[in-house]
Amino acid sequence: MKQLIVSLFLLVSLFSLQLHAQDTLRNKEGGKYFFEVVKDLDVTQVEDQYRTGTCWSFSALSFIESELIRQGKGKHELSEMYIVRKAYEDKVEKYIRFHGSINFGQGGAFHDIPYVIKKYGILPKEAYKGLNYGEEKHNHSELESVLKAMCDAILKSRQGKLTTSWKAAVSSVLDAYLGTVPEKFEYQGAEYDPMSFSQHLGLKMDDYVTITSFSHHPFHSTFIFEVPDNWMMGEVYNVPLNEMMSSIDNAIMNGYSVAWAADVSEKGFSFRNGLAIVPEDEDNLKVKGKDSKHFNNAGAERSGTQFDEPGEEKKIDQEMRQDAFDNFKTTDDHGMHIVGIVKDQNGTKYYRVKNSWGTENDCDGYFYASEPYVAYKTMNVMVHKDALSKGMRKSLGIK
Repeated sequence: MKQLIVSLFLLVSLFSLQLHAQDTLRNKEGGKYFFEVVKDLDVTQVEDQYRTGTCWSFSALSFIESELIRQGKGKHELSEMYIVRKAYEDKVEKYIRFHGSINFGQGGAFHDIPYVIKKYGILPKEAYKGLNYGEEKHNHSELESVLKAMCDAILKSRQGKLTTSWKAAVSSVLDAYLGTVPEKFEYQGAEYDPMSFSQHLGLKMDDYVTITSFSHHPFHSTFIFEVPDNWMMGEVYNVPLNEMMSSIDNAIMNGYSVAWAADVSEKGFSFRNGLAIVPEDEDNLKVKGKDSKHFNNAGAERSGTQFDEPGEEKKIDQEMRQDAFDNFKTTDDHGMHIVGIVKDQNGTKYYRVKNSWGTENDCDGYFYASEPYVAYKTMNVMVHKDALSKGMRKSLGIK
């Protein structure tokens, strides 16, 4: 009997160890960050934006895809390049209307996605891949240069008025690089156009809100976010830092993922090491070489003891956030997708982040952002309005 009890105890212990091993994640192979999953949400596969500045489309559509899963509508892979294509059309028109005096580039913002889907609908990725220029991966350097040069030529060459063909010329360039948008397409045994497909998915884009936290505007109000890529002049809700952070936590813990725009130029951001941290002492963090594929060398090799095991991080407050933003130390670099919460062996909280730089790092395309990093370097987040607490919705006037 005693032997049986001992055997059962060993069996239960082994089973518990196996379960613990399955729930424990590392930041990289051989890394000494051991993460236990607190909350993990369903997602679609990791994508690769490659040599484009279209992270805003990849991350926001990853977020929308998770929303469809959450709503019980299954897994769908949506076309990032359809969103990019339609945004370019309207971005060109705005650039012309402003006589070329506003920013024109590959970047965008989260609110571009609800705008495009409401106005133009959406396509599945299989119906519009946006690779019509002899490449297997996305690269928009030439496309951006051609479009910008065309716009500048249109403005420079106008003789009292614009011709009637400039929009068609722009459309032909987009067709050449990204492909002609199909009027109709088949998907899962049915025929749709972009608007009817959006209706089929039941996308209610007015349900999504963008939140930030900066003290140069009143809290619990909206303002036009002053970053160059906000070509739409879209507004964001402004709340104190603790409320922004609680909105992220409240969303994740209640099954809602979060689209996350942040600065990734910090020494403590290392996709290769699977971490985004704000060490108390950054002097021992080194950046080696360059990485032209990603913004601001964000994918370049970084080294330091705190990438190997947890250490002390800075305490972030509202003043630090504002000072970094005011002095261009926090800039609108990259859009990503927060899909879970974990804690390390010391009980410290991190956010599990789905990136759009492929699956080449040890975390298969994911990384872990510490709570201080998110508090310090978040530009804004997009969430479903139902993910917000009743108190926050009331304070912001969101029904």
